[in-house]
Amino acid sequence: MTMFRKPVIVALIWGLSVAILGGWATNLDAWYHALKEPFWKPPDWLFGPIWSAIFICSGTAWVIAWDRNPAPTAVRHLSLLFVLNGLCNLLWSFLYFRLERPDWALYEASLLWLSVLAIIYTTRHYSPKSSLLMLPYLIWVSIAIVLNWDTVRLNGPFG
Repeated sequence: MTMFRKPVIVALIWGLSVAILGGWATNLDAWYHALKEPFWKPPDWLFGPIWSAIFICSGTAWVIAWDRNPAPTAVRHLSLLFVLNGLCNLLWSFLYFRLERPDWALYEASLLWLSVLAIIYTTRHYSPKSSLLMLPYLIWVSIAIVLNWDTVRLNGPFG
């Protein structure tokens, strides 16, 4: 079995696109460094490796789910969920870092969390492994929501 199959290529393009655009949207400038941070916030250098691992797990989940249910309708539905998830991920970064609105990002984070949950829920019957591979993403977004909440609480109001 060759690595250059359509599901693998699509998942790679998705993961790299979200990672690259998310990196662009993440502007760690003076505004960011002036924020009061909760005592428990992980160091900034840890976010890159964590997101890399999450994108690897997510892309793998997508490929496995695609292979387990290759019906065109199911693949379209699954692909739509992953695209929406990527857009939610990018929107959060844009709101938080580019617009400097952690308060807006906090509201949007619920959409990101729900998009991950939708993938887990959708794949749970025909690809339990895919659902399990998405759990680190759900856990990390849950942690990020609490971190986002604490940041808003310590620094708000914004705008």
